[in-house]
Amino acid sequence: QVQLVESGGGLVQAGGSLRLSCAASGRTFSNYCMGWFRQVPGKERECVAAISRSSGSTYYADSVKGRFTISRDNAKKTVYLQMNSLNPEDTAVYYCAADLALSWTPTAYHYDYWGQGTQVTVSS
Repeated sequence: QVQLVESGGGLVQAGGSLRLSCAASGRTFSNYCMGWFRQVPGKERECVAAISRSSGSTYYADSVKGRFTISRDNAKKTVYLQMNSLNPEDTAVYYCAADLALSWTPTAYHYDYWGQGTQVTVSS
């Protein structure tokens, strides 16, 4: 069992930055690939970034490439999402998720554990 708790969301103006954190507890964090997803009402949950167990490989959705950076600190059992140059289209609830797998996937149903989500609102 893995518990995930996101933090760092909030209200920011367009062009601004936020850093989301996801703290894990429970089973061995380094055994899990991690992903950041976002969801707006009426739309499917979208993977914006994912990272392999050792940080050797990452994935970014086209919509966030060059603006978002995913990283992890296995010693601290934490995964981060640095979000720069935010725009109103980035407004969503952001979730972190853990997948007991050898490599990352952007597919939500593969993930085993989810956090409760943190709201990110970007004003124009």
